[in-house]
Amino acid sequence: MRFLPAVAFAFPLLVSSTAVLPQTKPAPGTIRVRLVTSAGPIVLALDGKRAPKTTANFLKYVDDGRLDGTKFYRAAPRKGDPSHGFIQGGVGTDARRTLSPVVLEPTDKTGIRHLDGVVSMAHAANPDSATGNFSIMVGPNASLDARGKNRGYAAFGKVASGMDVVRKILAMPTCCGREAMKGQMIKQPVRILRAQRLDGVARPTGLSKPWLINIRR
Repeated sequence: MRFLPAVAFAFPLLVSSTAVLPQTKPAPGTIRVRLVTSAGPIVLALDGKRAPKTTANFLKYVDDGRLDGTKFYRAAPRKGDPSHGFIQGGVGTDARRTLSPVVLEPTDKTGIRHLDGVVSMAHAANPDSATGNFSIMVGPNASLDARGKNRGYAAFGKVASGMDVVRKILAMPTCCGREAMKGQMIKQPVRILRAQRLDGVARPTGLSKPWLINIRR
């Protein structure tokens, strides 16, 4: 599966161990999610008002625990400017964790552009194929926005804290990969230990969790 295309660059946090969260309540429609990773915590602020379908899809993975134990597996720095680009993580190709795909909410409808710190859903060739893989921008990536017949990718939130962790992941050594992801697979992937909803009430899907079944031979 390919997740993001070749674009103009190379393809197509907390500072401590605990998350420092804003003292004020998030804006209406905003749902925060903490990603506890092996490189440090990242807090996302999802825009459920402007990108409701994409946000609801991501929260299903969070509330079900489908992102727990997954990885940030890709770092795609921009050619000529390695301090910018994006990182990508999620369920990968693990069908046991994957839910039905969500219909794309393009940036020309939501108004959420691929700017620094923005979170976006990855998808394959079919724009309506996003499942449980996502990317975080480091610097602007306008080529991922909808333009003309190109529907682009669904941006649906931003990093509230932890951009230092995101930049650390972007700078990690990479290798391997094929096609759009050639040379961009992180040699030692960063583990997503837990994904935790910080606002509202969790709404698990109630579906089975086959990735938790330990079959001993």
